[in-house]
Amino acid sequence: MYFERFYDTDLAQASYLLGCQKTGEGLVIDPVRDVGIYQRAAAAQGLRITHVTETHIHADYLSGSRELAAATGAQLLLSDEGGSDWAYAFAHTGLHHGDSFTVGNLRLDALHTPGHTPESVSFLLTDTPRGDQPTMVFTGDFVFVGDLGRPDLLDEAAGGVDTRFAGAHQLFESLRDVFLNLPDFVQVWPGHGAGSACGKALGAVPATTVGYERALSWWAPLVQAGNEQAFTDELLSGQPDAPLYYGRMKSQNKAGPALLGEVSPLPELDAAAMNDLLARGARIIDTRPRAEHHAAVPAGSVNLPDGNTLETWAGWLLDPAHDYVLLAIPERAEAIRRRLWMVGIDRVVGVTDTADGLDAQPAQPLTVAELPLHSGALILDVRKKTEYDAGHLPGARQLHAGRLPWALDTLPRDREIVVHCQGGARSAAAASLLRAEGFHVNELAGGYDAWAAAHARDLQPT
Repeated sequence: MYFERFYDTDLAQASYLLGCQKTGEGLVIDPVRDVGIYQRAAAAQGLRITHVTETHIHADYLSGSRELAAATGAQLLLSDEGGSDWAYAFAHTGLHHGDSFTVGNLRLDALHTPGHTPESVSFLLTDTPRGDQPTMVFTGDFVFVGDLGRPDLLDEAAGGVDTRFAGAHQLFESLRDVFLNLPDFVQVWPGHGAGSACGKALGAVPATTVGYERALSWWAPLVQAGNEQAFTDELLSGQPDAPLYYGRMKSQNKAGPALLGEVSPLPELDAAAMNDLLARGARIIDTRPRAEHHAAVPAGSVNLPDGNTLETWAGWLLDPAHDYVLLAIPERAEAIRRRLWMVGIDRVVGVTDTADGLDAQPAQPLTVAELPLHSGALILDVRKKTEYDAGHLPGARQLHAGRLPWALDTLPRDREIVVHCQGGARSAAAASLLRAEGFHVNELAGGYDAWAAAHARDLQPT
């Protein structure tokens, strides 16, 4: 058997290639849209991708299942559990609890494991030449390393009303009736790792075992004791803010993400072409470091530095209906473009490596000492609610950056807004979006950390 894990560190997302080396058949679980990575890996092992599947309708990224099946001619197998509201709207082979399929000498059993989402399935793998005992289970967002998939995303990001309680009940039953009935030696390979907003305390190691989770997880004693209320209370407490773009991901993944097919390289644009596109409503994705962006902020630009959180911020702040031009090192343009595909930002039409010739103005952040001179401003705290609750500037309004584009109508256009986060990185991106939308914006240099340091004496308990 061949096994390879692919991991996107930005969205903390895992996908998997399994292969039977005797027959040359391969399966990909939970692929992303940049499907070439799986095709190249399979070819290097002498495998052909014959099957594609996914564990559930994803919320944090656009699935590549449909793209990969179209590119390879593979059979697309998807859950038909969860009812009509959670039925995939494009052609596929449906899977129900207890269904099995083979990839060469590998057998995959579909297990309906709802809770995180109603249609969620896990895949139990048996390498039949080695015996009839299962070896791995691919749990998607059902069981993570040290945590569970949150059941409140449908409420938080997809328009549900109190679905979290039904989801928590389903998760409790899935753990009791399915997961805890698996042998302790079965390896658990989840769909996300530490840093994902699909849970609250995911482990950083890539895999666990059924036995380890049974022995050491917070939830196993509660499930084994039948204490569903305590389980539900702990599960739902302290979940992180859910970015609202998750609702768009759910809808697009259910309907079927647009097929990318063969993609031509991005053209390099001069200032005249850039200005023409901007005049017609395009936006700039400025991937330069924060300091370079502040030194010369192009009109209509959003600052998403080329780094570890590009995809996250693109999902949080960018509208897929816009055309975009990358302000980036040309040699990095195609890699950045493929990362934007993860969150459905497909309309990237060109790249430039300079802001010369564009309407650009400096936007240096305010220091804490300068803040009193802006007493009439709205202080906008774009951190998580848990961070805000732990300490915040007097009178500040908390609005998680991942919800900012959906709250623009609630912000004043006749009043200055001073944006801050913990240290300054998140607020730079959020402030750049507000500038592009025409708001009068400043940033607080150093964020809450700088303010708290300057007011340390005032914050001491009495």
